[in-house]
Amino acid sequence: MVAIPPGQVTLSDRRTQRSWPVEVAPLLMAAVPVTQEQYAQVTGERPSSSHGDYLPVDSVSWWDAVRFCNTLSIQEGMTPAYHLADEDAEWNAAADGYRLPTEAEWEHACRAGSTGPRYGPLDEIAWYRGNSDEHVHEVGGKRPNAWGLYDMLGNTWDWCWDIYDAEVYGSYRVLRGGGWFDEHWSCRASVRRRSHPTLHLDDVGLRLARSIVP
Repeated sequence: MVAIPPGQVTLSDRRTQRSWPVEVAPLLMAAVPVTQEQYAQVTGERPSSSHGDYLPVDSVSWWDAVRFCNTLSIQEGMTPAYHLADEDAEWNAAADGYRLPTEAEWEHACRAGSTGPRYGPLDEIAWYRGNSDEHVHEVGGKRPNAWGLYDMLGNTWDWCWDIYDAEVYGSYRVLRGGGWFDEHWSCRASVRRRSHPTLHLDDVGLRLARSIVP
């Protein structure tokens, strides 16, 4: 886990043409996405479309992702971040366990102090349609950002905690980062995508975060 300093990020919504600043508290974030090996060690399952211990896990739903966070937290003696019941999930912000980043935390961590669309030249930092040969790649194979985070752009999209747009899309959750089959314009720090929390997609995985609890 990498220590992410506090800061501010501006989020925007294309539909409403609204932008708003968000203050981000310091947190911990995993240097790489959850790998298939890690996911299998915690859950006993290998759901991904391609197979390899050091490939990022994919084809996990948002619900799979939050359950994984809770299971790993319990295994490591931490307080689970989520209370899960039927189709309802509540986040205990005081918990020290693993969780999904908010989209503000994700964008702040992705940018790592940079202000452009990406934290470096795309071919150097990301696997995307232009260089992936149309398949997923092992984590950590490209250059990290200034804070030591790999694969923030490209390879697989990351689930975030946030609901995308409840008024239009109901329970759909936010995805960030772009994937191995996406064109270059989707692999930018500000790009938002959405998906239903029950869907399993072959270019969507997760990255762990933890709150820094006093």
